[in-house]
Amino acid sequence: MGFALRDFREEDFEALWQIDQQCFAPGMAYSRAELAAYTHRAGSFTVVAQTVSADGQTAGNRRARARESSAIVGFIIAEVNRRGLGHIISIDVLPAFRRSGLGSKLLREVENRLAMAECPAVVLETAVDNGAALAFYKRHQYAVVKIVPRYYLNGVDAFILEKKLAPEANTGKDLEE
Repeated sequence: MGFALRDFREEDFEALWQIDQQCFAPGMAYSRAELAAYTHRAGSFTVVAQTVSADGQTAGNRRARARESSAIVGFIIAEVNRRGLGHIISIDVLPAFRRSGLGSKLLREVENRLAMAECPAVVLETAVDNGAALAFYKRHQYAVVKIVPRYYLNGVDAFILEKKLAPEANTGKDLEE
């Protein structure tokens, strides 16, 4: 099974919120209002991942599927912030699809788009106790640049990670795959 990436559509919202609730514990997961604000924030964009069948059709395009949202298995929200840096707000992949390369594909797509927007670097936050996320980002050349005490509502500290973006990082291929 493969994955297709596409831009967020309003009808995706409920599926994205449900995925976020599965990916993060209370105090870490976004409320509906927070997620809606991030998906509509000026300068932000959301990339949605869907499963693709062997015949190349996204599951949501087949009439046999009752709803397109059932085919969404992950997403990433990013923005160009006021300082001109890229910022990854959230990356969510359903547990059943982790370790499939989907998170890396979503991350590459966002890094490519941010490089096209001439962002010199991208930053993100992750909980200090989220070892899997930290290992994932380190594999993708992110480095810890700061710790923010009690960043999350549940009191957990956050690592601020950063990756420098090279202008040649943009290949534009991932949405076509």
